[in-house]
Amino acid sequence: MKNSFFILLILLIAAACSFNEEKKQADKPNIIFIFSDDHAFQAISAYQSRLAELAPTPNIDRIAKNGMRFDRAYVTNSICAPSRASVLTGLHSHSNGHRTNNDTFDGSQTTFPKLLQANGYSTALIGKWHLKSEPTGFDHWEILPGQGHYYNPDFIVPGDTIRETGYVTEIITDKTISWLNEQKESGKPFMLMMQHKAPHREWEKGPKQLSLYEDVTFPEPDNLFDEYTSRTSAAKDQDMTIEKTMQLKSDLKLWDHATDSTENRSWKRTYGRMNASQRAAWDAVYDPIKREFDSLNLSGKDLVKWKYQRYMRDYLAVIRAVDESVGEILDYLEANGLSENTLIVYTSDQGFYLGEHGWFDKRFMYEESFRTPLLMSWPGVIPAGSNSQALVSNLDFAQTFLDITQTPDPGTMQGLSLLPVMKGESPENWRKSLYYAYYEYPGVHSVKKHDGAFDGRYKLIHFYETDEWEFYDLLSDPNEMNNIYSSPEIQNQVERMKNELKRLQEEYAVENAQ
Repeated sequence: MKNSFFILLILLIAAACSFNEEKKQADKPNIIFIFSDDHAFQAISAYQSRLAELAPTPNIDRIAKNGMRFDRAYVTNSICAPSRASVLTGLHSHSNGHRTNNDTFDGSQTTFPKLLQANGYSTALIGKWHLKSEPTGFDHWEILPGQGHYYNPDFIVPGDTIRETGYVTEIITDKTISWLNEQKESGKPFMLMMQHKAPHREWEKGPKQLSLYEDVTFPEPDNLFDEYTSRTSAAKDQDMTIEKTMQLKSDLKLWDHATDSTENRSWKRTYGRMNASQRAAWDAVYDPIKREFDSLNLSGKDLVKWKYQRYMRDYLAVIRAVDESVGEILDYLEANGLSENTLIVYTSDQGFYLGEHGWFDKRFMYEESFRTPLLMSWPGVIPAGSNSQALVSNLDFAQTFLDITQTPDPGTMQGLSLLPVMKGESPENWRKSLYYAYYEYPGVHSVKKHDGAFDGRYKLIHFYETDEWEFYDLLSDPNEMNNIYSSPEIQNQVERMKNELKRLQEEYAVENAQ
């Protein structure tokens, strides 16, 4: 009898411990990290840009309405793969070894998915990876090879590559919801990275958005015809202008099917992957555009204006599909009782030029590429409808996710936990400046290597291989049109920011890393 009592007592204690552990796990927040590629903050209506009324993003805006819009979110290196490496590791490019798109990610290093996985989280990655090596730290992954394709894309899964029929944004969404359904049975908290290919170049509209915006004329940026008069050689020597770099065929899809089926790479990459019904729907929209363009015989500024409109119609329609994807995910969370205990993050790997300075693409430290959209919601933690002016970085995601999940911190990351900012607090010891470095030169778009410091108002940029400097006061010059580096009246601020740049380089051990 005595032995039976002790056995029963041990079983009760074990059951209580198991219950407490399950409850502890259930109390941990889920994380859904929605990551798009090259999504400009100007193309999210929550940011109230010149495009907001004509191309709204109501579902992405739901995240801001239910949570927080970050108005000063930036990246460490405005190019796809290095940005992704910084998100995973919480380290600057020179520290994680991934400086350019040509590098291969070292998957053996510490990443936040590995740490969350060790802390009892189910981890998944679905969509664009773009880091060359195989993902590590994920219980489940399905990734696009390289840049991936918009139509009928291939997906790499452990041990195989499969081709799916459909449009990539919709497929990634369906795969995400499928994994969420499977995950429900585990009882474990989860961290899911849903990473869209869209709206990366060449901005190929989905079948549901083919006619969208074709009757809309979008406002041009004031500096569409920027002449770079006060800038250094870097702004003048780049190769990312709508005028000269944007291609009528590969970017704007004005193919001649009779010849391009054998001669044009973009035709094969896009139209060549479509099935008959997809081609028919595409032709119904783009063939009339091609005929109209041929009849106009445009040149000079008129051609630039026409290309800008085509660019915006394609790019913003591609974003509409992303917005609809976000809506599906938010609806799923609400329908399955997951909204209350899930942190939702929407961001991009960097910003993008939508005609500002006459450009498309990214890479420079100017605002449109350096700054990225960031919206978060988490009921009960993040005040609904709030916004933040704190200087935040894509370095901060890893540290934040460790903090909110009570995951042991390895102490190696260079970012800060955003949790106090998310709660609406203003920590006295929050960073006062950001460090930026771009390394991919020579390379696509010919943007010269540079680094710099930004304190929320003043921005110092150093193109160190040519030893050229630029300096901007964003309070008086938000479009960064006037390089005042040599202006006598600003030299005290220039010197202060040079000292700040040096301090940041020392803090992050950048010396000799360039």
